[in-house]
Amino acid sequence: MSVKWLKILISGWLAVTATGCFFTGVENTGKISDKEVSKVIYELEQRQPSATLSIFADSLPSWELGKKFYATDDQLRMLFEPSDQYDLDSISLAGKVLTYEGYDTLPSISGQKTVSIRFSNGVNHYIYHTHKALDELPVPYTIPLLIDMDMVDDIAKQLNKREVYIKTPVWYRLQDESMLKGRQYIAVRIVDVLPGNKVLPLKVVFEAIDNHERAFVWMSAPGATMRNRDFDSMFSLFNLRLLYPNISDKTWNLIVNGNVAEEMTKEECRLSLGAPQRISPVPDQAGMREYWYYDGGQYLYFVDGLLKSYRK
Repeated sequence: MSVKWLKILISGWLAVTATGCFFTGVENTGKISDKEVSKVIYELEQRQPSATLSIFADSLPSWELGKKFYATDDQLRMLFEPSDQYDLDSISLAGKVLTYEGYDTLPSISGQKTVSIRFSNGVNHYIYHTHKALDELPVPYTIPLLIDMDMVDDIAKQLNKREVYIKTPVWYRLQDESMLKGRQYIAVRIVDVLPGNKVLPLKVVFEAIDNHERAFVWMSAPGATMRNRDFDSMFSLFNLRLLYPNISDKTWNLIVNGNVAEEMTKEECRLSLGAPQRISPVPDQAGMREYWYYDGGQYLYFVDGLLKSYRK
């Protein structure tokens, strides 16, 4: 897309946001500066819908017997009621699947009827006390350290075989789940969604379109409070490269691989490395100087908006 046509499209967008009315942008483009183009491009990038995936809403009364849950950690056993039939401390639950066997409402010390949920691993039976009345349980209802496999299957149906663009270079190996430096802003195809860990319940497996490399990322569930790890934070439905026609292919390749080079702009560095932890401006008679600091001692040094030196 040329800068000329980008300006035409943006002028139309500006008119929509200013007046609330729609027109094509071709009838009266007006004059807009390159600075305005850059500003609107950034705003458009940030306005990707935050609800690309539908939220899986499953209330406890709607749970069917036999519903499956994936246990993420052995600490789950500490949440269950002790039993005379077995020693909870000797049982390993991490990585196992528990099935739902129903719930009971029993009076508590206060006299209020609270819900207790029954699970089984095929050998033992476990009871989880919610300490809440049935009408107090949120929707969807989740239990710490248990991942609802119906939720995982629902997200898998929405994402499997979908071609998107990944926005994070933090990938994980399928073989041992170790972290690796991947690429960002490239086209990938999502090939599977599996239960994740106790913090991020979704493990999204993808394949790079260009070289078929496979890896995965940890992801939060739709509607979760951890928005910086949800689908829209980690993937894009459109090619972000089209928003930056003035960036050369050489520089874009650096950005894709999370690298920087001297004379890159602050915007290019932000795309490559993300926002810095801290910015320290250093006013100078010869020009504006600025340090960007990242974790691990990494820093970038800019003079008049261009990168002059850095440490990675």
